[in-house]
Amino acid sequence: MAIQGALPVEFGVVFPHGAYALGVEAITNFETKRPEVDKDTGLPMWAVDVIDADPEARGKAKSVKVKIAAEVCPTLPDEAPGLPFRPVEFEGMAVRPYIEEVGRGRNRIAYSLRARGVKAPGATGRRAASAKDAA
Repeated sequence: MAIQGALPVEFGVVFPHGAYALGVEAITNFETKRPEVDKDTGLPMWAVDVIDADPEARGKAKSVKVKIAAEVCPTLPDEAPGLPFRPVEFEGMAVRPYIEEVGRGRNRIAYSLRARGVKAPGATGRRAASAKDAA
């Protein structure tokens, strides 16, 4: 098959109503308790907790994690006045489908989201270190 790995996708396709970041943290390997590293670049992995601004999003779809491979922790944009979280856009997004076990022998298709960087909506420059910057 010609498609291998993650599929590139535009931010507006994944989050047509926008997205808000709650925070960012290092990803730790559950088994080894060591920092998770990106298999392609060897860089540490970071997870940005995101709320989808889509008013129709429900349940698990309302809150997702977007993974970023970067040498240092990505810097999130400033909070919006009057809001407890930060409007964001992700650069260089990709989606990787996988099979998730949901119990009782049932499975569903789920998606892992990746990005090269994070910035304030409409900003022209990256606000986070990315795998490309570190190389």
